[in-house]
Amino acid sequence: MITIIKEQLPRLKMLLVGAFLILFTQSIKLIKNPASTPITKETFMGLGVLVLFSFAGLIITELMKKTGIKILADFPVLGWVSITSLVFCLISPFFITAIGGVDFLSITTPVLAFAGISVANNLGDLSKNSWKFIIVALFVFLGSYLGRAIIAQLGLWIIG
Repeated sequence: MITIIKEQLPRLKMLLVGAFLILFTQSIKLIKNPASTPITKETFMGLGVLVLFSFAGLIITELMKKTGIKILADFPVLGWVSITSLVFCLISPFFITAIGGVDFLSITTPVLAFAGISVANNLGDLSKNSWKFIIVALFVFLGSYLGRAIIAQLGLWIIG
């Protein structure tokens, strides 16, 4: 267990960098829009809770890989983080209150930045399949647009 925690320390540092970026983004948003979510002690506790849940998910993932049970070993990190946070939020409302102090859009900005960096690392692989992604994206956009239009039309038809 100690060796797993030591192996995960570089990832913990990245989680802390992410928490700092969330705090930075929330402070910039607060400058631009003073009516947005303020930075309070709940914000710092919420960031700590989010880092704790993420780190626990990383540790659980490594522990499950050592069990030898394929379904547990292949379960994604995000799943373990979600299960961990769900269990703790069901146990105590403190976690929900603390996380509520962190602005949602401030969380998405660093996540999207990290996703962009990870995609940029694999541009060579992405360029090999790019035309396939365009076709899939067109069908997804067309399907979601038509689905929403049909549902809206049905709603208008029912209302009269």
